Amino acid sequence: MNDQANSVNERYVAAKPTSLEGWNRHDTTWMLGLFGTAIGAGTLFLPINAGLGGFWPLLILAVLAFPMTFYAHRGLTRFVLSGREGADITEVVEEHFGIKAGALITLLYFFAIFPILLIYSVALTNTVGSFLEHQLHIMPPPRAVLSLVLILGLLAVVRCGEQVIVKAMSLMVYPFIVALLFLAVFLIPHWNGGILATATTVPAPSALLHTLWLAIPVMVFSFNHSPIISAFAVDQKRRYGEHAEERSSQILSRAHALMVLMVLFFVFSCVLTLSPAQLAEAKAQNLSILSYLANHFSNPTIAFAAPLIAFVAISKSFLGHYIGASEGLKGLIVKSGKRPAPKTLDRMTAAFMLVVCWIVATWNPSILGMIETLGGPIIAAILFLMPMYAIRKVPAMARYRGQASNVFVTAVGLVAISALIYSLSA
Repeated sequence: MNDQANSVNERYVAAKPTSLEGWNRHDTTWMLGLFGTAIGAGTLFLPINAGLGGFWPLLILAVLAFPMTFYAHRGLTRFVLSGREGADITEVVEEHFGIKAGALITLLYFFAIFPILLIYSVALTNTVGSFLEHQLHIMPPPRAVLSLVLILGLLAVVRCGEQVIVKAMSLMVYPFIVALLFLAVFLIPHWNGGILATATTVPAPSALLHTLWLAIPVMVFSFNHSPIISAFAVDQKRRYGEHAEERSSQILSRAHALMVLMVLFFVFSCVLTLSPAQLAEAKAQNLSILSYLANHFSNPTIAFAAPLIAFVAISKSFLGHYIGASEGLKGLIVKSGKRPAPKTLDRMTAAFMLVVCWIVATWNPSILGMIETLGGPIIAAILFLMPMYAIRKVPAMARYRGQASNVFVTAVGLVAISALIYSLSA
């Protein structure tokens, strides 16, 4: 990994400023890249999952959305920044906690992110196949051929390098933001109160807490972009040096403000249009909110736009998660004792990702949703708990001790993990 990091440094080296310069295009690109990784296909199911609990739990979750996402991802960014120059998350764990802990976290990090990449491979194939058949009235090619072409197309972007991936994701964010805004505004004339019907009844404290307990993981993982945080932190440290933490926090805060405002506007527009019974029906039919709305209004515009929006959402999330999954796989290869040349390591990783994603996308297994749920507790532990533990134990992070946000992040992490484990055992 060190050889690879050095080669990247040579390509993207920048003079480290003695003082923090003004906001620039590079910062905007990263802000949109973070947005692009977090806001994807999961957003299209969030109105259903978050709205089913009723008005008051949704209102509380809306208030908590920004601090939950910002403080957690800032903590993980600070953790990566606390390592040596050019070190990614797997190397920083080894640096702070030792070789064995580093190998364990690298393994968990990979198996938390890689299944999500497989899910996106399946979802992308299904979305394009359905679009060709139902909207364009073209018989789609065999699933094996379609999935191979789609994955090769995305990996072609990957082969251009991390900077190109982030730029591609930031460009794909624009049509997605426009689409979300269009849909949210389109629904305004159809607002009929929807979820407000549940606002007149304040739930009992025990019922409210139980609903929030189970809903927090949904909100947490709808805004999760931990797979790209390591690459983000490494690039900020390379560019801004001792000012990396300050600029990283600025980029994160703006990215999360954009996420929360856009997504909550979309969510509230949906739940003010549909009743709780209709949201429950959408969940029972296993449909995204776009598909349900298209059927609900029998609107050809939404029916045609929905798969295109889903394609953009899934593609950019695939690219963002690829960065994290490949980072984890490269870390596993290096920690196994093998140290291939950086270009060879890149090719080995890309070949493995291509073959496995293609096989799973062709197979189209229904078990993927369960795999994603199993990866949830691991993501929560890495995103919420590991940085907070490091703040207490690692000298390089001692300056962050004693902040109230640390207690908040730890509490949310424990709630998310316990709720996910409860859901699995229920």
